[in-house]
Amino acid sequence: MSDAAPRLTTFAEELLRCPFPLRVRAWDGSESGPPDGPVLVVRHRRALRRLLWRPGELGLARAWVAGEIDVDGDLYTALDRLSGFVWERQRQRPSPRDPGVRSALRSLAALGGPLPPPPPPAEEIRRRTGPLHTRRRDRQAISHHYDVGNPFYEIVLGPSMVYSCAYWDDAGAPGGAVTLEKAQRAKLDLVCRKLGLTADQRLLDVGCGWGSLAMHAAGEYGVRVTGVTLSREQAAYARKRIAEAGLTDRIEIRVQDYRDVRDGPYDAISSIGMAEHVGATRYLEYARRLHGLLKPGGRLLNHQIARRPEENEADYRVDEFIDRYVFPDGELSPLGSTVSTLEQAGFEVRDVESIREHYALTLRRWVANLEAGWARAVRLTSPGRARVWRLYMAASAVSFERSRIGVNQVLAVKTPRGGASGLPLRTRVWS
Repeated sequence: MSDAAPRLTTFAEELLRCPFPLRVRAWDGSESGPPDGPVLVVRHRRALRRLLWRPGELGLARAWVAGEIDVDGDLYTALDRLSGFVWERQRQRPSPRDPGVRSALRSLAALGGPLPPPPPPAEEIRRRTGPLHTRRRDRQAISHHYDVGNPFYEIVLGPSMVYSCAYWDDAGAPGGAVTLEKAQRAKLDLVCRKLGLTADQRLLDVGCGWGSLAMHAAGEYGVRVTGVTLSREQAAYARKRIAEAGLTDRIEIRVQDYRDVRDGPYDAISSIGMAEHVGATRYLEYARRLHGLLKPGGRLLNHQIARRPEENEADYRVDEFIDRYVFPDGELSPLGSTVSTLEQAGFEVRDVESIREHYALTLRRWVANLEAGWARAVRLTSPGRARVWRLYMAASAVSFERSRIGVNQVLAVKTPRGGASGLPLRTRVWS
């Protein structure tokens, strides 16, 4: 009898007390649920055992990475519907002691089989020990994420090799004329203009990636750049690009922890997508170190993903899928906390620009790049790794579109005692 899909749908609706938003197709060929839209494909009953042992996001993520579940149809629509069903209703889950829930769990256990859960996919980061954000643990976390292989990042990011939110105009909307490469160049130039870079100034690029901002700042503005990263693969790639561009006399790339940079003062510092790796417990220390590395009147441009504040901040928990598969030990802070911390460190915050919608557009381009180069991406890494990246980028795009997370550029100045910030009276012009 082929009835796995109806039973799965009944279980999900019993657990979360609302209609399941996707059609379900099970390994036995049965289907259940609304006829329109994408289909959640459960390819193997092992996925159920994962969910029994780790209900919710982590169990689903493990099944996805292992290829035991998939989506037939538009992934963004599926994630958008599931986000309300899974994530937004987690706190409303009925107690496991509820008779209906217990009955549904017994049914799921019978359907999934009595064996223990399969081991986590190989792509999941293994057990971590020691305090958060020590030098050693940060190196391990950065290596897990960034040392996937430069050719893989070339597929996802495209020729710009910029792994942060691009800056679009209205032509960048779906079907528009602006390419990802042009939008990334616009972002790099925006950062340089906000920092007010001029020839022969010193710029420190913390978390310099593959050197794209350093090359733009040196090539277009004539500054001298020091870029630091913990990824040896990134550093080697950046140095090669810089040499090919003839900019080795203006750019130095170091494999170095930000805590070990001691050759200030710098005229300007860029921190683009770096603060998410620093962690809440270290962020004030991070901000104070950057403040100490700037000369009086120097500027900091902090480009950082933000989350919504919790009613009780003690309730904040790091996303399990992201923590175990994408950014180990990464943490998001509310925008207000970031601004307050920068001020506490001695900065004067002069401008905050939210570019949330820009990141959704960027992520959709990266997903399209990955899908177009799927076969090569799988050969370079693994099927599971490619699936991790497709899910994380698509889900992140939906989160930015729904305003569950945002991204902001914060311009701050190490204002001298006399109060002269050095900024123009109008830093931005609204159209």
